[in-house]
Amino acid sequence: MRADDFDDPLAVHNVLLARDFSYFLRRAFAWVCGGDDVLWNWHLDALVHQLERVRRGDTRRLLVTLPPRNGKSIAISVAWVAWMLGRDPTLSFVCVSYSNELSWKLARDCLAIMQSPWYRQAFPGTIISAKRSAAYDFETTRKGGRLATSVGGTLTGRGGDIIIMDDVIKPEEANSDTTRAFVNNWFRSTLSSRLDDKTSGAMLCVMQRLHEDDLAGNLLQAGGWDHLKLPAIASEDEAILLTRGRVHQRREGDVLHPEREPLAVLMELKAAMGSYAFAAQYQQDPVPAIGNVIRGDWFRTFRERPDMTWGSIVQSWDTASKDNPHNDWSVCVTALVRDQDVWIVDVFRRRLQIPDLTREAIRLAREWHPRTLLIEDQASGTQLIQNLRAEEPGGVPSPIPRRPEADKQSRTLGVSSMIESGRVLLPEEAPWLADFRGEVQAFPGGRFDDQVDALSQLLEWVRQQLIWRPAPLAGPELVCADDEDDDEGSVGYYPFDDPWA
Repeated sequence: MRADDFDDPLAVHNVLLARDFSYFLRRAFAWVCGGDDVLWNWHLDALVHQLERVRRGDTRRLLVTLPPRNGKSIAISVAWVAWMLGRDPTLSFVCVSYSNELSWKLARDCLAIMQSPWYRQAFPGTIISAKRSAAYDFETTRKGGRLATSVGGTLTGRGGDIIIMDDVIKPEEANSDTTRAFVNNWFRSTLSSRLDDKTSGAMLCVMQRLHEDDLAGNLLQAGGWDHLKLPAIASEDEAILLTRGRVHQRREGDVLHPEREPLAVLMELKAAMGSYAFAAQYQQDPVPAIGNVIRGDWFRTFRERPDMTWGSIVQSWDTASKDNPHNDWSVCVTALVRDQDVWIVDVFRRRLQIPDLTREAIRLAREWHPRTLLIEDQASGTQLIQNLRAEEPGGVPSPIPRRPEADKQSRTLGVSSMIESGRVLLPEEAPWLADFRGEVQAFPGGRFDDQVDALSQLLEWVRQQLIWRPAPLAGPELVCADDEDDDEGSVGYYPFDDPWA
């Protein structure tokens, strides 16, 4: 840059865009987010520092774990890819997310930056080829480019100089052993071999922690990865390297970005999500999900039965097909759902064969007058549904078949936050109470789990009647509204209307 160029603000601007990724990120954020300025925080400097280490070749394996909605996707998968292609249009990127929808959204944002007038001025040598210009798979005229795909997507014949894994597992699916195993195996068997040059190519994984056995956990266990771990609330004193040789001294208890999410907001999120999900997604410290998935002191209690005419009565059945003493039990949990609270008023538990099971289901329905009757659509439950529909007994609502979409532990973890936040109430005294509490608190290590299954089925149905939307923040957003599709979990429960009116 010539001395005379310092008198030209546009020339200075273009030089800064080309040489300083921090400067470029601010401009890219505003472009993608409709002119909104990024609310800069020290953690972005820490992220930029690590990305610069990747660019220089100081590290070839970088893992970044930080809470959702803190700008990681727009910084790495969108802005940094565009900036790197501006500096070197021969580079080839492969960018992977858990779904094509998310992967392609990030790709569209990256392409939008690279096609902007200000980008083309700063990087006149980087031009998108007309022969390959789709957002999910575009190429420069210098044969570099960016391929967007999802976990399990086809990569036959394709590779890259840099591979970016950005949110490779969906939060609500992270407790599924099958889903985690698929992601981890796909990385090992397919993605890990797709670097064009194994000696100089780089791999980046950026995500929120979701489970001790998620991809980040597997990478850390394998070793060889540099790890930038940024919990929402610091668990210890730490010195974190920033750009230009600076260091951020973080103290135990410090909040990651108090202007956006102060401590009070984080505590509200913890109450809404539950301790397990918060420890993983916000503290980047998933705990083993063994025992005590549900703690007994999470339940609120009531002394007198509530007014059953106010709210909606729901019955949830988990059935077994035989009455042998060694088989599982058939369980019916009866609850009053009022506003966002669930009052457990009765638990029926007995070993029954199909004819007796049908008679008991009819008797309990006529006794409690439920508006909703949920029955697990498996084994004897399928037969019970068919029997009730065929007989159409008076006083019994039409059963709603429920087919589980995940394993028992995943289903229970998915609704545990409802219990932890005090939304589920038990009577202080009831003949069934001791057995119910004992089984629930022992899960998943107890001998039986039928009452847990009936309870989780009930609470999942209640949860689905409510809108799942982000809790309000105390300060301005760091990321634009659609920057990242990873906000499951960082939310509370909000009714969209009274579904039981």
